[in-house]
Amino acid sequence: MPAEMSDDEFDAAVADALDLIPAELAARIENVAIFAEEKYQPEPWEDPETVLLGLYEGIPLTERGGEPWAMPDRIILYKEAILEMCETRQDVVDQVTITVIHEVAHHFGIGDETLHRLGWG
Repeated sequence: MPAEMSDDEFDAAVADALDLIPAELAARIENVAIFAEEKYQPEPWEDPETVLLGLYEGIPLTERGGEPWAMPDRIILYKEAILEMCETRQDVVDQVTITVIHEVAHHFGIGDETLHRLGWG
């Protein structure tokens, strides 16, 4: 049975996960907005069954060139997908932490292959 968590509790888990980022890295996170949404809506070109736990949208720091027009990057966590894969409140907290770290790592230019190899897949 999927775990249950209110929006406020989920948001608190996201905030707690962000607090786990070492201060020297957190200070380098710039121009990023973080959101929690219910469910990922696949793009028309994607498999309609695509399920994501989180998504980074933006220009990684390793690829930035001082674009003055750049909108803030976005990190989105998908509550429904995370709750579906978790059985307990602690599972949710752990998965939110993994997902936040994973998406923040994309902001720093770290790819999925490296993240999976390091256990943050």
